[in-house]
Amino acid sequence: MIVDPILPQARIDAMRSEGWWRDENLLDYFDAALAACPDDVALVDFRTETSQKISMTYRELDEKSRSIAVALAHYGIQKQDVVSYQLPNWWQFAAISLACLRIGAVCNPLMPIFRERELSFMVDFAESKILIVPKLFRGFDHEAMIDGMRDQLPKLKHLFAVGGEGASSFEDHLVNHSLPSDADALFQERQLTPLDVVLLMYTSGTTGMPKGVMHCANTFVYYVRGMIERGAITEKDSIFMGSPLAHLTGFAFGMWMPMMLKTRTILLDVWNVNTGWQLIHDEDASFAMGATPFLADLTQSDRVEACNSPRFRLFVCGGAPIPRVLAETAAEKLDINLMAVWGMSECGVVTTTKLDDPREKVFGTDGVAVPGCEVKVVDRDGKQMPVGEEGLLLERGPATFIGYLKKPEAYDVDRDGFFDTGDLATMDEDGYIRITGRSKDIIIRGGENIPIVEVENLLYTHPDVIDCAVVAMPDDRLGELGCCFATLKDGASMTFSDMIQFLKDNKLARNYLPEHLEILNDMPRTASGKIQKFELREIAKTVRSN
Repeated sequence: MIVDPILPQARIDAMRSEGWWRDENLLDYFDAALAACPDDVALVDFRTETSQKISMTYRELDEKSRSIAVALAHYGIQKQDVVSYQLPNWWQFAAISLACLRIGAVCNPLMPIFRERELSFMVDFAESKILIVPKLFRGFDHEAMIDGMRDQLPKLKHLFAVGGEGASSFEDHLVNHSLPSDADALFQERQLTPLDVVLLMYTSGTTGMPKGVMHCANTFVYYVRGMIERGAITEKDSIFMGSPLAHLTGFAFGMWMPMMLKTRTILLDVWNVNTGWQLIHDEDASFAMGATPFLADLTQSDRVEACNSPRFRLFVCGGAPIPRVLAETAAEKLDINLMAVWGMSECGVVTTTKLDDPREKVFGTDGVAVPGCEVKVVDRDGKQMPVGEEGLLLERGPATFIGYLKKPEAYDVDRDGFFDTGDLATMDEDGYIRITGRSKDIIIRGGENIPIVEVENLLYTHPDVIDCAVVAMPDDRLGELGCCFATLKDGASMTFSDMIQFLKDNKLARNYLPEHLEILNDMPRTASGKIQKFELREIAKTVRSN
């Protein structure tokens, strides 16, 4: 059962009095859509491995979710218990999420790419009694994996597999049964308040061991509303989501935002740019959101001319600063509005560019705070940095999370309510920020800070570079040196000398030049597309400067 979240009464009172927290439950939005348009399509679920497309109405999704809710209660789930589910972008993901809320349980989505190491920690730490997985996904037997590690999950009572058989069958035990006559009474008894925990989402793991971020309905609803308002998104829009629903981007904007708008979402379970474009075309999608690899793939695809249309109007890009060259190319080639955003699991989307912003803001910043949120850039002593100078990024607002599971000491929020994001940033005269790195990623060579993102952005303009990342490598004399990792286009090559000459030609200061280059076939990434720099730092420890 979830421990008490961190919700000081002063914060509750302030958020309510200022109108940022409206004390709405998530299910209120779904039920409103159910009442208004029960037979409209709520989601389209495309299965890559079978090319099967499943459409489900709001009424059908409600029926499935109520059956699952009753079954979860039958198998011992109490109010504020955690239900863990490791599923792709399938309708079952959405139905389980709704079912959890019906009986007051906490949604704990887990990335499909996680394996024994991550799951043994996450499921046990959450004290999950029930875990739901796919029997098979992308050729991997998730059920067999969990069965093989049950001794590491002493609190786990039941395992159910979508597509499974016998005692583990998700369909037989959680879906295919009639509702008892007292189901509505059960749902009423278990109704959540807007301050109860509704979501437990582990941080994505770019810097090491994940933490369990807790959100209530008030924090969650606020940052979804913020995106709706900034993007001028309405019930006329259809949402395409290729990012995992198990990541905050997919969960908030691929599943809940369409429900809050009474519109539909189009889900793709395995990212494939050609399939993605075909779905965007066939389902008249107008909005998509994802990290830079998704945007790069869509932009470089040869399906643009055949599948793009004026209906597809907005791509929201987050997870890492958009390389300027990619932003400019995507906006021109796709003829869309491009919105840059910054956020994190702990606070959702905090800053965005605006639809009417000039090019220099869209292509060169990560946006300005949405109404109700504040950001500031400070030095190590908490003093505000001058315009344009790098410092620590702090944020405060209605979407700030309400604690880390079982780790209240890690809740790095100061007495004024500002959360230390761990990001480094600059701020311009208009309040627009630009993320320049992570405080843990900073390279300090001989006492001088190296602007990592400036180096990376220059390398992204190289015609042969697909991805790049600069991290610290240890040095006995200077403390740290710069190690650059890059992936290249097919058939391309780059030597260390080539890289240095390119950077010099582009007028990079000599003392910012990396001391080593490693060419990789693929970057280590989280499922949401973020480069895992902690893995690159481990590799950098084993190499020598060129």
